[in-house]
Amino acid sequence: MNLEQSILNGIKNGKLTFRTNRDIFFELNLKPSSKSAFKAALTSLCDRGLIMRDRDGGYCTPEQAGAFVGTVQGSDRGFAFIIPENGNKDFFVPARAVNGAYNGDTVLAARVRGTEDEAYIVKILGRSNKNIVGTLEKNKRAAYVVPDNPREPEIFIPLSLTGGGKNGDKVVCSITSYPHGKAPGGKVIEVLGEGGYLDVEETSIIRSYSLEEEFPSAVLAEAAKAAAEKIELSNRKDLRDVLIFTIDGADTRDIDDGVSLSVDGETFILGVHIADVSHYVKYGSRLDKNAYGRGTSVYFPDRVLPMLPKELSNGACSLNEGEDRYALSCIMRFDKNGKRLDCEICESVINSRHKMTYPDVTAICEGNEELCDKFSDIRETVENMQRLCLILEARRKKLGSVNMDIKEAHIYVNDGGEIVIPPCEQTISQRIIEQFMVSANEAVAEFLSAKKAPCLYRVHEIPAPEKSATFLSFIGELGAHARFDTENPKPADFQKILNASADKPYYSVINKVMLRTMRKARYSEENFGHFGLASECYCHFTSPIRRYPDLFVHRALKEILKGGNAEKYSRSAHDAGIDCSERERIADEAERKVDDLYKLAYMSDRLGEEYPATISGVTSFGIFCELDNSIEGLIPLEDLPPDGYEFFEEKFLLKGRKHSYKLGDAVDVKVVACDLGKLRVIFGLCATRQ
Repeated sequence: MNLEQSILNGIKNGKLTFRTNRDIFFELNLKPSSKSAFKAALTSLCDRGLIMRDRDGGYCTPEQAGAFVGTVQGSDRGFAFIIPENGNKDFFVPARAVNGAYNGDTVLAARVRGTEDEAYIVKILGRSNKNIVGTLEKNKRAAYVVPDNPREPEIFIPLSLTGGGKNGDKVVCSITSYPHGKAPGGKVIEVLGEGGYLDVEETSIIRSYSLEEEFPSAVLAEAAKAAAEKIELSNRKDLRDVLIFTIDGADTRDIDDGVSLSVDGETFILGVHIADVSHYVKYGSRLDKNAYGRGTSVYFPDRVLPMLPKELSNGACSLNEGEDRYALSCIMRFDKNGKRLDCEICESVINSRHKMTYPDVTAICEGNEELCDKFSDIRETVENMQRLCLILEARRKKLGSVNMDIKEAHIYVNDGGEIVIPPCEQTISQRIIEQFMVSANEAVAEFLSAKKAPCLYRVHEIPAPEKSATFLSFIGELGAHARFDTENPKPADFQKILNASADKPYYSVINKVMLRTMRKARYSEENFGHFGLASECYCHFTSPIRRYPDLFVHRALKEILKGGNAEKYSRSAHDAGIDCSERERIADEAERKVDDLYKLAYMSDRLGEEYPATISGVTSFGIFCELDNSIEGLIPLEDLPPDGYEFFEEKFLLKGRKHSYKLGDAVDVKVVACDLGKLRVIFGLCATRQ
């Protein structure tokens, strides 16, 4: 038996476990001349991850130390957290135990004995290799890149590798070295321009999330070839004579869905017709692989980073007015109470009669004579759509669907180049589309489930018991009385709370805290149901132009409709669920950051102006206040009236001797400053209101 095997066996069987190198050397009765070979054997075993050295200098296997693999989440104060890849709870790592690891690195870590949630980093298994976006700071001797993300380390840049960047420029740099005890070394690979300008800051955010702006030439060529294909009826159902139209935002270019509706006595026959993207994007093609890598389209106020090239997303796949298009149609019959009686799903060819906008459809619902005359051919259909929408809403509410009223700003840049942030509201036309799309998604998910076909379900699991308990305690503090089983809450429990507080001043606050109580929806090959919608079976089917999971569902669906075997898709379903959920998370974060940037630019022209607001967040360092258009700003603690404040986290309360601030309080604020570094508007307190 060689020396390495002797050491490893002794550690595994417990004889040499947690012993120092000196102890192991003598326990094995090695001769002094074997010291070099012994050290080499220990080093080799450690490098291969077969053994490790704990904080007390003893050797053990990773399993014996309770070691695990995870991803580092850094901080600007030196300490870090490790997110285990097995999904267990996060571990805290003090600065002294970070061991040279940086944000995003994959590491082997071990729990500190005698603690529940503290760990130390044993070994760096892989660097994140992510490009860093930040501000270039130069002097005569050297340069550094100060990252936009405070979790990232400063990067040392030799003057010869600054890429022509000037002091204060926003740049992208790659890390080239990790010297022990020093800042990582790197080089500038792209100069974005002088910091502080809206377009430069927006591009910085896009780069920091590694979002793709351009398509490879091979993908573009494939898209152009696919888009040039002529529409043929083939074996599809011809629905071109059916009155179908689309309802979207005025600036929408990628139109996934069209709707139709007829009424037969007390029965509603609803058609939801979705662009058949899978006809053009073949499984395993360059187009498909690129779309999978993107996962989703990303929407910013001034641009879209589409999942598919515009030849498809705005062209052949988009259900443009007056043009024949391939579709997958889900035709559902509902009774007068909104119960789905049956459903037919088929491949079809459609022709959208009108490209309707949300404002125009809302105006027709409200009886606007001019628009009712202009669109007289669809007036009756729109009125029936409104009827069915209200019926479906009532049924879903009865089932316990949690209809949270969360403000979401629609920020856009008008033709004059001005940023526009209108007040947040959900109109009847948007509710119509929401109810119709939810109905189709549910019908398709149930169809695939019944066929035992592979599917990427949209799952939303029940809230964690501890979060439910905290939520229940919080609403009790507000004076709202509610009881439910925090170990096994039902959607109806949450909906009852919203209904009971609908006319109370703290209604919007309950919405916010309830949202924080909920788990995040994700994609999964297993069906765990959708808590928020009170749905036992749900998927995403209605947006294949902009979401890859919908494209996955279309492929499985079409295979079943043709009598084929969809099993080939089940092999990739697990990974697709994880990857698509992650791409969605990244897109959501990037969209929020860019929205915050535009809100900051919008408010920078309004310094000194006063607005009514609602306290939307309470922290130990101040209170966040939200305006009617969803713009949020911070009133720092030091700018509040001096009062010896104490922060009660679970009560969302900042309490002083004379003044107290809690979620939902009405206040008047003044715009004081705009902090570009933190993408944060700074407010001043003018007055509190009852």
